[in-house]
Amino acid sequence: MSWIDICIFVVYMLTMLGVGFYFMKRNANHEDYYVGGRSIGPWYIGLSVVATDVGGGFSIGLGGLGFVMGLSGSWMLFTGLLGAWLAAVVLIPRVKGDSAFAKFFTFPQIINHLYNSSTAKVAAIICFIGYLGFASSQLLAGAKLASGTFPSLNLSYALLVMGAVAVIYTVMGGLKAVIYTDTIQWIILLAGLIFIGIPMSYNYVGGWEGIHTTLPPEFFSFTNLSWQDFVNWAITIIPIWFVGMTLYQRIFAARDVKSAKKAWFIAGIFEWPIMAILGVSLGLLSRVAVEQGALSGFTGEMDPEMGLPVLLSQILPVGILGLMMSAYFSAVLSTADSCLMAASGNLTTDLLGNFFKGKSLKLEMRISQLLTLGIGIIAIIIAWQMTEVLSLMLYSYAFMVSGLLVPVVAGLFFGQTNATAATASMVVGGSTTAGLIVSGISLPLGLDANLFGLTASLIIFLSIIYFQNKDQKLSADV
Repeated sequence: MSWIDICIFVVYMLTMLGVGFYFMKRNANHEDYYVGGRSIGPWYIGLSVVATDVGGGFSIGLGGLGFVMGLSGSWMLFTGLLGAWLAAVVLIPRVKGDSAFAKFFTFPQIINHLYNSSTAKVAAIICFIGYLGFASSQLLAGAKLASGTFPSLNLSYALLVMGAVAVIYTVMGGLKAVIYTDTIQWIILLAGLIFIGIPMSYNYVGGWEGIHTTLPPEFFSFTNLSWQDFVNWAITIIPIWFVGMTLYQRIFAARDVKSAKKAWFIAGIFEWPIMAILGVSLGLLSRVAVEQGALSGFTGEMDPEMGLPVLLSQILPVGILGLMMSAYFSAVLSTADSCLMAASGNLTTDLLGNFFKGKSLKLEMRISQLLTLGIGIIAIIIAWQMTEVLSLMLYSYAFMVSGLLVPVVAGLFFGQTNATAATASMVVGGSTTAGLIVSGISLPLGLDANLFGLTASLIIFLSIIYFQNKDQKLSADV
């Protein structure tokens, strides 16, 4: 990589840090730091939502799917569109339109309102662990991009650079910095893919003739997937729109119900088909380049998630490479920062909230920033131990969904207030999914562990309610 590309990349990183510093000077309290003063418009929130949800992990993951299965990999983000629009119609009016939630910062505060403080703490632990894993996946995505692009930069050093930038500007600026940088980053990424990445990769592999003669027909089909693939994506990605802490923060940050719903509709259409098709197309083009032997210096079998950065590093001219890599690093940072904010919010508000009572606003801010810094360091350490971005992301989602979906749906939409049932379903659901993932047990029909975790969560929730109601009825009869 030339010094021009490196300079472009460094300027971009410094700009992101500058945004964080700018908002650090304007954050007066927790309202500003965690929910952006509850006054942010729909386009900023919508682009921030899609930047956070798709981010670097799904960008790299989509490239890997395109490399392995072609255009059919785009269906993964179709489930994101379904989740976003379903949440806009069902969830947002319930949450944003209820005055009881008007001063909340986090998702577990809703659980506390629906059940009790002990149940909320369990939810906070699940969210905290899930978003630590998710933040780690983003930092790993950035490290893969960097090490695939800069031959002299190994994965460990790349992880340190990406982690340092993401953590520092998030620590300084809070949610406002996150949302406004997300908007900038998403525009950069989208423009980079449309005007640079796709056209130059397409020409490099010989246009349609080179693509068509290199890959088998199933790579150009939208049916090159099993029903299990779609069910596994859907059961993990659609529900995250109902339990994701980063998404609740943006609901709280929106001006009103109308703005929040508009933001979610914007996010859905950007997820699919726009980002989905762009991401898998670049992965498909990297597969063509590998099959053609067009990547110089490459020998042996390639990690599908590395195909995209390696391709771009070899085809883009000086200057353009720096811009394109900045675009992809934008996607990484846009999700990593949101996940760090979510985990920090869980820790400071839901788990350590009593510690802040009686403290000055200035001290609260400083402690919140230090905790965010600590969480970021832990996320970097976790990323150091991992190898595959998409799997780590989906595992983190699955753990949160299986632990949190049943209680929040039951409480918000069915008026359930049984804290014992909610707590037990969280523990059983999350533990079942985590246990199945860690054990590596082969599951029936190739279905995801999350489906079994959700089933266990629902069964335990309904069983406790049934038997408690039965006992109450017997007592009344006696």
